[in-house]
Amino acid sequence: MEKLSFVIPCYGSELTINGVLDEIHVMMKQKRQFDYEIICVNDCSPDNVLDVLKKRTDSERTLIVADLTKNKGKSTAVLAGYSLVTGDYIVDLDDDGQCPLDRLWDLFAAVENGSDIVYAGYPSKKQSLFKNFGSKINAQMTYFLIGKPKSLLISNFSIKKRFIIEEALKYKGLYPYTFGICIKTTDKIANVTMEERERAAGKGNFNFKKSFAMWLNGFTAFSVVPLRVSSFLGFLSALIGFIYGVFIIIRKLFFVPDMSMGYPSIMSALLFIGGIIMLMLGMLGEYIGRIYVNQNSLSQYVIRDIYKNKNKGEKNE
Repeated sequence: MEKLSFVIPCYGSELTINGVLDEIHVMMKQKRQFDYEIICVNDCSPDNVLDVLKKRTDSERTLIVADLTKNKGKSTAVLAGYSLVTGDYIVDLDDDGQCPLDRLWDLFAAVENGSDIVYAGYPSKKQSLFKNFGSKINAQMTYFLIGKPKSLLISNFSIKKRFIIEEALKYKGLYPYTFGICIKTTDKIANVTMEERERAAGKGNFNFKKSFAMWLNGFTAFSVVPLRVSSFLGFLSALIGFIYGVFIIIRKLFFVPDMSMGYPSIMSALLFIGGIIMLMLGMLGEYIGRIYVNQNSLSQYVIRDIYKNKNKGEKNE
């Protein structure tokens, strides 16, 4: 019997997680030929979502709850969930009710047709203007720096074959970016177009700081393009400086013999070149710093406790 594993990172979802879990049970009753499990990862949520999940494990044999000791970002929580899965197919989804779970079997059909990973493709997202802007920036970043196909839409609702997860778990860096890991593993990635739902309750927790950290993880962990851009900027500034120097000499010798060297032009050149140098040093320092941190052999995540139903023979109603 084939098995599906649902991985749900939980943060601030005390009011929404019950609805998500209930809908999973409803969808799986449509395909009783499949076994399934649900892995919920409490990412140090500030509300009582852990208590809600622990209570559900008393009556649900399919539910496993992992409680992390520190919040290190969504990708880290997802990898923690991956470490516990036993299914043949792994479904990623959010804890806020926005993922259209009623389209689950459409995603599964696309995997059966030969894709290794299938993402829900949302033509428009039900989120704030700021988050829409952040999503567009992230899409461009993954296109230019990681090699994401332009037509591919990325979302938090997806299904992956087991071997993708096994490859993802081989990544031991402290700055994971799950999509970067996936796109480096396979080219057989597809979309199924669907509409994202409105958030069931509450408000999102993904702020600018978290978005920026995710972007930084993406392009420093899986691409050297920023370093190449820095090299190009250095070459460009040197070329501009050389051309400007030749221009000043020719002008002084042949056109304006009494021309005095201006303080503003010198300062402009110094500030321009200095800015480029600092930009390159900062980028280089970011890479070196992350290499240093990764050499410390720290854990990506630490699971404090795992909660699950003790009566494995009990079935969900």
